[in-house]
Amino acid sequence: MKSGYRVIFHVDMDAFYASVEQRDNPSLRGRPVIVGARPDQRGVVCAASYEARQFGVRSAMPSAVAGRRCPEAVFLRPRMALYRMESKKVMAILRRFSARMEQVSVDEAYLDLSEQVDGNSPDDALQRSVHVGRALKSSIREACQLAASIGIAGNKMLAKLASDYGKPDGLLLIPERDKVEFLRGLPVERIHGVGQVTAATLKRTGLERIGDLQDYKGDLRSIVGSWGEALRQFARGEDFRPVSERHTVKSISSETTFPKDTEDRQVLTKTLREQAEELGRALIKKRLRARTIQVKVRYRDFETLTRQMSLPHPLDDSRQIYRSACHLLARDRLVREPLRLIGLGVSGLVESEWSQLEFPFDSMD
Repeated sequence: MKSGYRVIFHVDMDAFYASVEQRDNPSLRGRPVIVGARPDQRGVVCAASYEARQFGVRSAMPSAVAGRRCPEAVFLRPRMALYRMESKKVMAILRRFSARMEQVSVDEAYLDLSEQVDGNSPDDALQRSVHVGRALKSSIREACQLAASIGIAGNKMLAKLASDYGKPDGLLLIPERDKVEFLRGLPVERIHGVGQVTAATLKRTGLERIGDLQDYKGDLRSIVGSWGEALRQFARGEDFRPVSERHTVKSISSETTFPKDTEDRQVLTKTLREQAEELGRALIKKRLRARTIQVKVRYRDFETLTRQMSLPHPLDDSRQIYRSACHLLARDRLVREPLRLIGLGVSGLVESEWSQLEFPFDSMD
């Protein structure tokens, strides 16, 4: 009979896209590799090898900035079909170790090994799972010639932190008895769900470190609303979220960076139509409909704005997504100067069980 103590793995492939490229081209090993647009093009970094990261290159950074920071980098165009194929191989290996797996992206997943590992205490169960982690890393390396970092803890939040701190090619365990102390010195942004806005709100009240949240005697709901109690639990290293075998898609988006800043109406409407069609196809394929439409624009000085609207009924029709996007652009006068980037996204996704309703908006045409 198993002990019932929670044992959660977070498995994260190291610099996945760049590592695949270095594996397939030995001349790239040990060199800074950046997967994404070339530095003389308008685009961003998709992935950077650890050699490139030493120069401050990060994912989503403009390629021009990455090129200035790391002039010796090798820039490669993404090979998404190859990365997806490698991802399937990795995920198949993970499923051999645990039937309870939650894939959260192309290169990371959570595993729940609580039923496979016995122990006399929570930390004993965690410690006994380390050999499983070593075997898992070895299996991935042998089958794919790629490195993975694994975090082991009693819940998802801590396991994710452990894998981050163990990189690259790491295996790190956070014992239950040490979790509060481990968290104390970390910035509040490291807590699951704390984004820039929430972090700024907390810091304005002097709560900059997780230890500040642990020591706070007041009611956090007065600062972050109804999320206050959950935030306090996370700060103590408590996370009761299950490993969900069926990962829920929360949003779908599409972005286009223009070769040259533009406010040309025909270019913008054509781009939005293409993005709306892409989102519509993705929603239909996944059998989902969206309750929220979001438009994102970026100007020449990199100022970025997003605007969104909630819909009276969920939809998956590309024409309505397009019309909603045009409505947002016109309503908030977002095309007030040439745009560097425009993006379209949908969220608030629900399964397709609603009837589609039409609601016309004036478009940009």
